[in-house]
Amino acid sequence: METLLFNALGSRLADYEWGALLIAIGIGALKIIGIIIAFLIVRSIGNRILSNVFEKYQEKENISLGRAKTLESLIKNVFGYALIFILVVTILQVFNYDVTALIAGAGIIGLAIGFGAQGLVSDVVTGFFILLEKQIDVGDYITTGSFSGICEEVGLRQTKIRGFDGTLHFVPNREITGMSNHSRGNMRALIDIGISYDDDIDKAIAVMQAACDEVAASNDMIVEGPNVLGVQTLGASDVVIRVIAKTVNNEQWGVERELRKVLKETLDKNGIEIPFPHQVYVEKK
Repeated sequence: METLLFNALGSRLADYEWGALLIAIGIGALKIIGIIIAFLIVRSIGNRILSNVFEKYQEKENISLGRAKTLESLIKNVFGYALIFILVVTILQVFNYDVTALIAGAGIIGLAIGFGAQGLVSDVVTGFFILLEKQIDVGDYITTGSFSGICEEVGLRQTKIRGFDGTLHFVPNREITGMSNHSRGNMRALIDIGISYDDDIDKAIAVMQAACDEVAASNDMIVEGPNVLGVQTLGASDVVIRVIAKTVNNEQWGVERELRKVLKETLDKNGIEIPFPHQVYVEKK
């Protein structure tokens, strides 16, 4: 009995048109490869065209570079998703799949997912209003929650923040309940310098202001000041004098570092002491 079954199966396999099957598989594979190559070419050309369009838009409308990059990144994401959908539909058509039924089924599945994925819907809605209200742009220094850094991408689903230590944070838009944008307008550089109680305060303020004026003349990142405001606090062992200046966005740290260096050298040159902790050893015999 088993012999008869094997003989019948062998006869059917022998009668099957393997050549036609291999040809059909080869043609299908070539079609898929051609579709993928066309997808890559269209995506590359489309991204290049979008980049040129936004570059001209930035020059014509005179908008900021960060805003142009934000809109460009968003449109490229939407364009990429649309191309991927077209790619999937086209490949399914190669296998003679009913695309109409797929789209109808996708609508039903999407409705079901919408009820279950409320967090995703919240991300999209929040991201839409962030973009609409121009709350942040690519390149802005922002703080939200426990994350602080430079915004690298603003999307409908998530926002990417590059921390100052190099860490890239992916923040879902629904978690952005409050945000601080440090890149809108000029920033403040603030330095507190302590001098000894024995030194002349008026002399210290005068020499510090002269040094600040020299820094302002040589540093283009300073917009206003630096100005020596006067005595800020009376510490346990020092008199604290405050210096303040306005700088270009994201340049306040560099200006603060330069001012600290110049003020330290100026005070040393004029014999004004900057107090620091001392240790006294008393030897008992």
